[in-house]
Amino acid sequence: MRFKLLACEVLAREVYLCAARSPHIIDVELVEKGLHNTPDLLRVELQGRINRTRDGLYDAILLGYGLCGNSLLGLTARNVRLVMPRAHDCITLYLGARSLYDQQFAENPGTYYYTADYIERTGSDVESIGVSLGSATQANIQAVYNEYVAKYGKDNADYLMEVMGAWSEHYSRAVFIDHEHTRFLGYEQVAIDEARRRGWSYLKVAGSLALIGQLMSGDWPPEDFLVIEPGQKVVPSYDDQVVCAVPGEGE
Repeated sequence: MRFKLLACEVLAREVYLCAARSPHIIDVELVEKGLHNTPDLLRVELQGRINRTRDGLYDAILLGYGLCGNSLLGLTARNVRLVMPRAHDCITLYLGARSLYDQQFAENPGTYYYTADYIERTGSDVESIGVSLGSATQANIQAVYNEYVAKYGKDNADYLMEVMGAWSEHYSRAVFIDHEHTRFLGYEQVAIDEARRRGWSYLKVAGSLALIGQLMSGDWPPEDFLVIEPGQKVVPSYDDQVVCAVPGEGE
C-alpha cells in the first residue's frame, strides 16, 4: 500500500525512522510546528494539503497529530480516508500509548514536557517548549473543559478546572521524554537545566515509537486509531475515545 503522512515537524526524526521500517510506501510531508499556536490556521493548512492530494495515488492519508487543541476539529476526508491516533496531542505519540498520557496528565497536570526533537527545532527559545508540547495552550484547556462538561456536568467541570488551575499557571515539574534514537543528541541536559533554573522537580520517562509505527503499519485497531472515511469529518468525542467521525456538511 501507499500512504501519505502529514505530521508536525517536531516528530520528524520519529516519522522518518518509522517510515523506513514500514512495509508500505510512505510519502512524508512535514508541517511547521508554529501553527499549533493558531489552531484555525493549522486546520486550514492540513485541509488544503488533503484537498490537493492527487486522486487514486494513496490508500490513506495518515495524520501525525492528536486533536491538538481542536486543531483537527472539522477536518474532512475527501476522496481518500484519513487515519489518526486517538490522542489529545503529540505527548501521546511520544509516549507511545494513550494510557500513559492519561496517567501522566492525571497525576501531574502542571508539567512542562521536553523532547529532543522539539528542543532541536526550537533552538534557544526554551521558554516555549513546554507550553507547545504540553497541554497548557488555551485551546487545549477549552477542549478538556468541554470534555468534563459532557462527562460530569458544568458544575463538576468548573470545580475540576478550578482544582487543576495550577496546570495552566503554576508549573512544578519538568519531564523529558527519552528516546534511544535521539539520546546521542544530548538534549536532556536542556530540560535538567530548565528544571533547576525554575525550581521544578525533574523526571525522565521512556518514550516509545509504538503508536507512530503502528500508524504507518496499516494496522489500525479502533481503540487506538480513528479512520475517517470520505465525506466524514473529525469531531471530539468528549470521552476516552478522544475523537470520532461524523458525516460532513452536505453528506
